Amino acid sequence: MIKSRSERASTRIVLLGGREVIAEGLRLSFWADISHRSMTASWPAFIAGAALVFVTFNAVFAFFYWIGDQPISNVPGGAYIDYLYFSIETLSTAGYGDMHPQTHYGHFIATVELFTGIFSMSLMTGLIFARFSRPNARLLFADHAVVSSHEGQPTLMIRFANERHNIIGNATARLWLLKNVVSTERQSLRRFYELPLVRNEHPALALSWTLYHILDEQSPLYGLNPDDLAASKVSLIVVVSGYDVVAAQTVHARKSYDHSNIRLSSISWKTAGSGSTMASSMKRLRDRFSHSCHVNIFSETPRRRAK
Repeated sequence: MIKSRSERASTRIVLLGGREVIAEGLRLSFWADISHRSMTASWPAFIAGAALVFVTFNAVFAFFYWIGDQPISNVPGGAYIDYLYFSIETLSTAGYGDMHPQTHYGHFIATVELFTGIFSMSLMTGLIFARFSRPNARLLFADHAVVSSHEGQPTLMIRFANERHNIIGNATARLWLLKNVVSTERQSLRRFYELPLVRNEHPALALSWTLYHILDEQSPLYGLNPDDLAASKVSLIVVVSGYDVVAAQTVHARKSYDHSNIRLSSISWKTAGSGSTMASSMKRLRDRFSHSCHVNIFSETPRRRAK
């Protein structure tokens, strides 16, 4: 079915955990949330946008000077480029002095431009400061989540490290499972479940931390094989937060794993009588955390200081 222009304009694609979600019926103007767009844009896009606004403002005010009756002194021939240079000097509050308004019309346009320049420079300063001062945890997550044996039990393990090696106090971690389910009414729904961790708090996260979730009978992942994970479109989301003692702010980090990023060892499930027993043949997984970082990042072995 062919959609109208208004319907196409109200359709957006949202990236969530590596998945593309189509949001229909949501119409959000570009200028309605310009502050959020300014904070989330990349630095090249942000600088290019600021330069475009600066050039546009100066071009508009230069046009108003140009259509006036010699509003600015010392402009030979009344060339547009000279008015453009004067507009840049006025908007940036530089004011070299050789060119200045000489009519009421010129003073009025210069007053409006000065107000616009002060306002825009204050706004730009605030945006740049907010972008630089925004807290960032700088946690390096492993590329894959691993299911292997830990303390004699099948366990889901996710490891990450603090790239800065500073102290993140009172760090907390939460692990969520997202999967597709079919309701009683035969409707396909996306449900999420919190997976309990063996330890979800760390007093001083400075190096690395491995999260453990035991795959027992209470786990939503109990008895699932790779085909089941793919059929349910299983995803994992890790959320870590803590207090950065250097920045004196609370920092957050998040990492998502699709079902294809979950590495499982060979697990077989057998049913006997009224209960379920698990016979697992665990193989040691090489490259358990297959991130191309140096192994010392994930090592918490203290070094002896030279005497």
